[in-house]
Amino acid sequence: MASKPKLRAKFKDGETSVKAVLIHPMESGRRKDKATGQLIPAEFIQEINCMHQGKTVLSVTAGSGLSADPYLHFIFAGGAKGDTIKLHWVDNQGKSGSIEAPIK
Repeated sequence: MASKPKLRAKFKDGETSVKAVLIHPMESGRRKDKATGQLIPAEFIQEINCMHQGKTVLSVTAGSGLSADPYLHFIFAGGAKGDTIKLHWVDNQGKSGSIEAPIK
């Protein structure tokens, strides 16, 4: 059973701290399958966006250098308890994912 992505956001002193774990294999395309000796196709997150109240508070262009199941932590000014944070990502194969959580 695959894990699910996790997202937590906490408001304190006028800032919102966001922590997330995205579930993704993040294959660089350079690693070989031990059983077959064939290269494992590249599969990595290219874009990550975080929205709050319809505004982008984080936009990341990523590549194959991120680890599998990447962890993100960032802080933005503003937010309020009860507001919703939405994180969305797209990989190089066109697959995407998203998760939402309330600010606590």
